[in-house]
Formats: sequence, C-alpha cells, structure tokens
Amino acid sequence: MRFARSLLLVTLTFGIATAALADGPPAPDAPGPFGVGHTEFAVTDAARSNRPLDLRVWYPVDPEDYVGAPTEYPVIGVITVTSQLAIDDLPVAQGRHPLIVFSHGSGGINTQSTTLCEGLASHGFIVAAPNHTGNTTDDVQNGTAVGFIESAVDRPQDVSFVIDTLLARSEALGDPFEARVRRDGFGVAGHSFGGYTALAMRTGFISAPADDRIVAVMAVAPASGLIDDDAFRGFDRPLMLLSGTLDTTTPIDDNTTRPFSLVPTDVFRADVIGATHTHFANIICDIGNALISVQLTPNLWPAVGADALIQPWFDTCVPPAFPLAEVERIQNLYGVSYFRRFLLNDLRYQSFLRPKYANAFEPDVHFFPIDKGACGIGFELALVLLPIAGWRHRRRTRRALAA
Repeated sequence: MRFARSLLLVTLTFGIATAALADGPPAPDAPGPFGVGHTEFAVTDAARSNRPLDLRVWYPVDPEDYVGAPTEYPVIGVITVTSQLAIDDLPVAQGRHPLIVFSHGSGGINTQSTTLCEGLASHGFIVAAPNHTGNTTDDVQNGTAVGFIESAVDRPQDVSFVIDTLLARSEALGDPFEARVRRDGFGVAGHSFGGYTALAMRTGFISAPADDRIVAVMAVAPASGLIDDDAFRGFDRPLMLLSGTLDTTTPIDDNTTRPFSLVPTDVFRADVIGATHTHFANIICDIGNALISVQLTPNLWPAVGADALIQPWFDTCVPPAFPLAEVERIQNLYGVSYFRRFLLNDLRYQSFLRPKYANAFEPDVHFFPIDKGACGIGFELALVLLPIAGWRHRRRTRRALAA
C-alpha cells in the first residue's frame, strides 16, 4: 500500500511537472521575452521644496516595436557605453506592468546597474532609477553633497515620489506611460546605500515613513546598519538579500546576516562566493573599459579625475577577480525570479528561490535555507524538479548551438 501511494504521488508529480515543463518560464538569467525601451526625464517634488530628481526608466517593449539604435549611456566626459538591450523612446508594451524603483549607491549614479535594470525590463517590469539629489557622483565632484543622515532621510522619500510620478503618468491621457503601470503593489531594489534605501521603504527612517505600497524588496550588499533591530522585526514583506563574500565595504556579517536573522517573513539570501562590493555595479567596469578603449590606461586615470576608480576596477574587472559577467548573471537570476514571484505571483519562479537549486546548479552561490512558508512541499515536488532540469537542458542546448 505504501509503495502504491508513492507510485501514485510520483505519477501525479510527473504528469503535473511535465505539463509545466512544456510551458516553463523564460530563463531568469537571460534576456526575457520583451524588448527593452529606455527614456530619461527630470521631475520636481513640489512637496519637498521643489526637490529636483533626474530619472531613467527602462521598460518592456513588444517585439514588433523593438527597432532602433541602442542606447548610449554617458560614463565620463564624452565617452559613452553602448547598451546591450535598451533602445531609446520606444512604445511601452501593451498592458499594465509592475513598477520597480532602483536606488543607486552612495555618491553614485542611476546607470550604475544597467545590466540588472535592463534584464528586469526584458522580463516585463518597468524599472525607474532616480539620481538621489545631494548624493550623486556629480554632487561629490561639485561640492554639493549633503550629509549622510540627510540623504538617508531623502532617499526613501525619493522612491515614494518616483512611484507617484509614474502612477500619475499612467493616468495622463496621451502620455507614453498611459495605462501601463500596475497599481497593485510595487517593488524596490538597491545596492549599498541603495540597499539601505530599499529596506527603509518598509521600515521607515527618522522622518521618512515606510511606504505600504511596497510589497517586494531586494537589497543588494545593503548598508543596513542605520536600521535598528525593532524595525527589522516589524518587516512584513518577503525580502531578497544578495551579497558578496569578499565585500569589505558592507561586510556580510554586519549588513546581511543581521536583517536575515531578524526579519520574520520569508527571507531569501544568496551570497556570491568571491564577489566584492562593486561586483554588483557594472558601471565600474564600464567606465574603466571605456577609458582603456581610448588609450587611457589605469596609470593615466588620475589625470582625468578617475583615480578613485583604480582599485575597484582591479578588484572587480580583471583576473584574478571573480568574473563580473557571472555576478551579473547571478544578480539577474535572483532579481528576476524574486520579483516575478512576489510582484506577479508567478509560482514558476519559486523554483529558483530554493537552496536545492543553488546547491545543484550554482556552485558559486551559498543560498541560505530560511523560507518561512511561501510555498509548500507539494508545489515543490510537482513544479520544481522536472521544470528546472528541462530548463537547464534547454539552456545547455542553446549554449552548445551558439558555440
């Protein structure tokens, strides 16, 4: 009788999983089914002394509209980097799409993680990234930077204002984003100080309140020390934490382990073995490689004001550093899977948010086994095992054909 029940379970599981395999999810660590559009514009928050914000937005584009020259991102002076996926000012794909706000690191820029932003857009998300006024690269260079705590209060409110802005555009007749933004919950992602910003959207900080519209938070190498323990214990949304084991700027023990252990809801934590802090911001290598392409080798970077780039570039972009492309792939794998699961309730992506997936397929990822009930064992048996194997087989086949 026990054997018969087991055989029935296996048969049912195989049948359900085979059906899922035929309609498996697009690979989360590869470009998705949409083209990627890009636009930029400036906005002003009248409620905060006319605070200006420069925004870049990446968004899904229907395949038939995906035509044009690739976007050029400025990196330093007149030097630009050509996007791998984005094209400027194309029509937004039909339908309403979830909105994610991306927050850059301290003294950074909103193009710091274009690989992640473009990847998310290709999988159906609108991704808006503000330059946090007073805490950008230009502010540091121009002497207009504000204090750390002041920026820590400004940043979460910037994110809320960006959401308000895109919602307003979605309701404006004739706007390119008219009827394109979903209103039923938003996501936020961020790196370093931006990782703190993402966390603060649910915890609040001093006079910056939590924003209840945020239903999914992805904190990458977060500077989480500003947030106290009680705030983390009240964190009431699923959380994705992504960090590097060689990060000396926001070390894992202080900045990832703490929220991971305190947050009471589902927590997904992936540590990339061998990654540094700057591995999660592709602009470091973009700038360095662009300078080298015009014969400005690292020994000449101080002459163009890029001396601060030298050590991060060597730590991140050239051997023996862990390959940047692999960290980019891993970041997109978990970013796409997490946001598809928790912004779109796409259960197919729960598979990738399991320790067993990392153990089987991601040797450079230590995925921690705390998951407090997002999905039961029946789903895992029925939907996870065979679809993953089939997806991996298709991925290997594509690679073999491309070789």
